[in-house]
Amino acid sequence: MAWRVYVDAMGTLIYDSNEPPIVIEDRALAHLKVVVLAKLRRHECFAVSWRHPDGHGRSTIWLHPAIPLRFVFNEPEPPELNRQWLAELAETASVLGGIRLGEEQIAA
Repeated sequence: MAWRVYVDAMGTLIYDSNEPPIVIEDRALAHLKVVVLAKLRRHECFAVSWRHPDGHGRSTIWLHPAIPLRFVFNEPEPPELNRQWLAELAETASVLGGIRLGEEQIAA
């Protein structure tokens, strides 16, 4: 496996509108959106964790279908999605710790 690092536009995830927006790179946010919407459509609750973009600390949120959620992308066009990364995110969404959003892996 190889790591693909993108230095793209930064999007935001607005969660419950009580906190400041969560800054996530657009490409990662696009993949997260697909997995999150699939889980919430089935009325499933789960956690999402990530490291802070500044390299200091990490956060976890609990997602529930009743909590308002908004995905805001900086780029006007959606990226081509990596099916392998989607599958990995979907798989981790169903485990105890929930989704751990990291960098995209691609086949070498």
